[in-house]
Amino acid sequence: MTIKIGFICTGNSARSQMAEGFGRHYAKKLGKDIEVYSAGSNPSGYVHPLAIKVMAEKRIDISNNRSKSLDEIPLNELDYVITLCGDAAENCPVVPGANTQHWGLPDPAKAEGTEEEKLQVFRQIRDEIEERVKRLISSL
Repeated sequence: MTIKIGFICTGNSARSQMAEGFGRHYAKKLGKDIEVYSAGSNPSGYVHPLAIKVMAEKRIDISNNRSKSLDEIPLNELDYVITLCGDAAENCPVVPGANTQHWGLPDPAKAEGTEEEKLQVFRQIRDEIEERVKRLISSL
């Protein structure tokens, strides 16, 4: 039986896209029958270029991913919903009927400073997402 996981946040450009990339990677690596989706309640229309860059450092290509809205994924078929909204200003969507976990992570797209300082924030969030996704996929 295929397990369906949805990673959801508001913008759907950085956190959920990185989570989707790691989800697909670890499902394949661990031989799990898992479908992975990402979406946002207010999609940005693009995948953040720094998210693409830090994921490439892990040899995971999300450059062809597309920012999707909630109505573009099978919400009523999801077994697990992981919300990634990190602060009170973000309203994470609620999906009834799914096993929901909240991973409150700050939005790296809001990082300030030089490009290297922003990349460091993206790397920190990426590494946290990787660890959590790996644990989740391993447990299924």
